[in-house]
Amino acid sequence: MNMTIDEIGELLLRKGAAQYGREPVSQLDHALQCAHLAEVAGESAQTVVAALLHDLGHLLKGEDLRQGQPDTQRDDLHQFIALPFLRATFSDAVLEPIRLHVDAKRYLCHIDPTYLAGLSPASVRSLQLQGGVFSAGDAIAFLCNAHAKTAVRLRRYDDLAKVPGTLTPSLSHYMELMRNVSYSMCG
Repeated sequence: MNMTIDEIGELLLRKGAAQYGREPVSQLDHALQCAHLAEVAGESAQTVVAALLHDLGHLLKGEDLRQGQPDTQRDDLHQFIALPFLRATFSDAVLEPIRLHVDAKRYLCHIDPTYLAGLSPASVRSLQLQGGVFSAGDAIAFLCNAHAKTAVRLRRYDDLAKVPGTLTPSLSHYMELMRNVSYSMCG
């Protein structure tokens, strides 16, 4: 079930041309834009990789076989799907922001009404499927996670990474970064 860096890159290239939900960019463009925004902001290499891979679960999930289309009536839990495939390759500094990026959206909607108002229609729809805005108690519990603040920053990059035609470094640039932060580099 573990994916190598090369397998991750191949998946991004093979399935990344698909449209990113109802957004005006492809899955790969969204991933590259998100990673680029994190990199430009001076994030750690682990956070940049998390930004690149935060929606990998969308590429790994299956389709609803009854209709031949993705199920849009329930949340696909994409934030969890990729974790078993990545756990042997990356540390929690990469995995936890991926796992928490949906909760970060729910948290931001709780603390900032202007954030909710600024979400794209597709993000508002997925918010409903993901459980809606956090309660005060859920928001406090979220903040207790050591990776919550990183997940919130990743979420903000995620929200901005939907601009058609944005120039970013190539996937090969981020492949090298993935190799640098992977467990294989730890000896």
